[in-house]
Amino acid sequence: MASKAKTLYVCSACGHESAKWFGCCPGCGEWNTMDEVFKAPEKTKAAGRTAAVALSSNVQMINDISCDGEVRHKTGLEELDRVLGGGIVKGSLVLLSGDPGIGKSTLLLQICQYLGRTLKILYVSGEESAHQIKLRADRLGVNTENLFVLCETDVQIVAEHMRASMPDLVIIDSIQTMNVSELNSSLGSVAQVRECTNCLMQTSKSLNIPTIVVGHVNKDGNIAGPKVLEHIVDAVLYFEG
Repeated sequence: MASKAKTLYVCSACGHESAKWFGCCPGCGEWNTMDEVFKAPEKTKAAGRTAAVALSSNVQMINDISCDGEVRHKTGLEELDRVLGGGIVKGSLVLLSGDPGIGKSTLLLQICQYLGRTLKILYVSGEESAHQIKLRADRLGVNTENLFVLCETDVQIVAEHMRASMPDLVIIDSIQTMNVSELNSSLGSVAQVRECTNCLMQTSKSLNIPTIVVGHVNKDGNIAGPKVLEHIVDAVLYFEG
């Protein structure tokens, strides 16, 4: 008999999962943070059978692994390069957060102006239209033929564009507007933010493309979404005025 989808309650503050709803999260103690999500049924194995697993990865001796050193892209902003250890590392996933209106999108377009001289950049917006981004770019004097804008919220479509165009840098504005269409949960929920970040991380690592992800903050000044988000990415930057 096919198993049914399960209903879970996930805390939007810490990601704690429970089969029952609680007014106060058992994991972090926050109130009214338990959101209802639906978990797809897992595939079950036939009783008494052990499935054979095909090995698709290789074990390597560390001395046999070739390493040409880290390749970093300088952003043209001295302080940002300093906190990043000299620039953005290829294949890394960087989370940039800050209060609303602090200038995150403006900062990213300034990075595009500098890196766009020599690098191909894909700017993914889930919040603004291409027209709005163009207006801001014109105000900042951003003029490069290497900057491409994609207005999309489906993270799997974004990943396909990354594979197809192979940019040198990807910017996601913002992670809270991205979604995985197979997940039956609301935009910006713990499950959506976690799975979208995991998808971007896997794509960035496999293609060796550095990706900057914008993250919003909540009313308490913390990054919105599950705490695990900060552990998935390679670096967390907080932009203050």
